Amino acid sequence: MEKGYIHVYTGNGKGKTTAAFGLALRAVYSGKKVYIGQFVKSMKYNETKIEKDLEGIKIEQFGRGCFLTEKPNDEDVKAAEEALLKCELILKEGSYDLVILDEATIALYFKLFTVEELIQVVKERNPEVEVVITGRYAPEELIEIADLVTEMKEIKHYYVKGVESREGIER
Repeated sequence: MEKGYIHVYTGNGKGKTTAAFGLALRAVYSGKKVYIGQFVKSMKYNETKIEKDLEGIKIEQFGRGCFLTEKPNDEDVKAAEEALLKCELILKEGSYDLVILDEATIALYFKLFTVEELIQVVKERNPEVEVVITGRYAPEELIEIADLVTEMKEIKHYYVKGVESREGIER
């Protein structure tokens, strides 16, 4: 029995989900089972294809589309609350070694659920489950309970020069 730790990947730079998926691949190839719950995303990015090609990994998307430019509605709140409940059950049962809560901090930022609710879910997990929480705007309360916090800081990005997201690189 090995203790599972809490990771937070946050900041305004690119690479938070990418880092989490890299860890997921490392875990799967070492014989671990991985669950990824994506709280905001609903689009099938290329990384979501690994689920059908690799045993031991499950990805569920709970997002209802991008509301980063619009205010979330009641259905968005309901979907996020249901996602948190599902992830809570998965974390407690311990059938996955690594659980990634992708963009959970964005759900917090848009007040789809509270930081207290998220912290309770994480703290009440099976103690052997490693958990990774990704997204911008990680609140201080979440950072305090984490064992590992990485901040991705944007220094320079070609997006500013008008470069759209590219197949196989950003999506």
